[in-house]
Amino acid sequence: MSVIVISGGRRLEGCVPVQGSKNSVLPILAASLLSGCVSVIHNCPDLSDVAASVAILEHLGCRIAREGDTITVDSSTLDRCDIPEHLMREMRSSAIFLGAVLARTGEARLSMPGGCELGPRPIDLHLSALRRLGAEIAEQGGGLRCSARSLQGCDISLTIPSVGATENAMLAACAARGRTAIYNAAREPEIVDLQRFLCACGAKVRGAGSDLVVIDGSVPLHSAEHRVIADRICAATWLAAGAAAGGEIEVEGVPREQLLPVTDLLAQAGCDVREESQRVTLISDGYLRAVPPVRTASYPGFPTDAHPPVMAALTKGTGTTVFVEMMFENRYRHTQELARMGADIRVEGRVAVVCGVPGLQGARLEAADLRGGAALVVAALAAEGESRIGGLHHLDRGYERLTETLRSLGADIVRV
Repeated sequence: MSVIVISGGRRLEGCVPVQGSKNSVLPILAASLLSGCVSVIHNCPDLSDVAASVAILEHLGCRIAREGDTITVDSSTLDRCDIPEHLMREMRSSAIFLGAVLARTGEARLSMPGGCELGPRPIDLHLSALRRLGAEIAEQGGGLRCSARSLQGCDISLTIPSVGATENAMLAACAARGRTAIYNAAREPEIVDLQRFLCACGAKVRGAGSDLVVIDGSVPLHSAEHRVIADRICAATWLAAGAAAGGEIEVEGVPREQLLPVTDLLAQAGCDVREESQRVTLISDGYLRAVPPVRTASYPGFPTDAHPPVMAALTKGTGTTVFVEMMFENRYRHTQELARMGADIRVEGRVAVVCGVPGLQGARLEAADLRGGAALVVAALAAEGESRIGGLHHLDRGYERLTETLRSLGADIVRV
């Protein structure tokens, strides 16, 4: 079994071009089913979640070609509407195929999705939105059977701005007769990117980035070419690593406004942050100070996926910082591993109190989920001595060539 070995205490220096967004490419791959034509998608990161999406597309009958970071999907050959359990369990985002398959074929059969175990993440909002559009959905034996003779545009009001529910509703609405309006829609940049791809295919979608997305359905779609946006969570992880280990790093390719919740916090913690339109430079001495309470929220609030690596950076320094996790109840599984390194973290429900310590010590660690694994890497880079991190299948879901990227910045890191 592979592990990452990190000898910490080395400053990080250099520039990181940020990979394509995991949370953007997955719904776009699902959306490639809608046109029944050829979609050419650039800047696709080499991740296990992307490979899982490609496997689902191939199972459905699509022809796939990959060259470098470009994936070409020919969905004209789609010939089935079922997704087997072993493919659904590969990733949480597999739920996004529900709306796309239903829109294309009028029927979908699949099991409940898998992914990181961050606590209950029901897809009730997804199902409610699809039912509003006219889908009939039966839940039985851990699976879903969906059918729709004809989808009809309607008003959909989400009780919370769920990213996945917004995406599924957008995809299904493209095949619905008439106009669909999604109220309290998620505002994440990944929603905007999905809209851009759909519009490139000929769909009539507007409003992404606001809390109201409007789709005029049943418009003929065609082949399209699209470039996926950069991954703001990866950029936040590299910035957290630079803040924790010390040094001067640049991340490029992510609009500065998408990183503001993270860069503002790291600046309050004592880092020198310099921002341009598509580039952020961070300078740190590796010793941070406490910041006001950090509460995760939907975009444009502090992103839950950036929460663990930023928390890891703040374990070494002075003062006490309170983290409040509003999205996932099991987000703090990494704190037990950080404690093995000497971190002082007390957890009660959705609240974690981090008391800064003078230094961390390397240890044997195990990643329990994707972003928790990133937190362990950040802490290990700042620690004295050697750390060995297992559970790499979690990190492979979201970080492309992680060890090579950090080694290019001067980290002493290797995968063995």
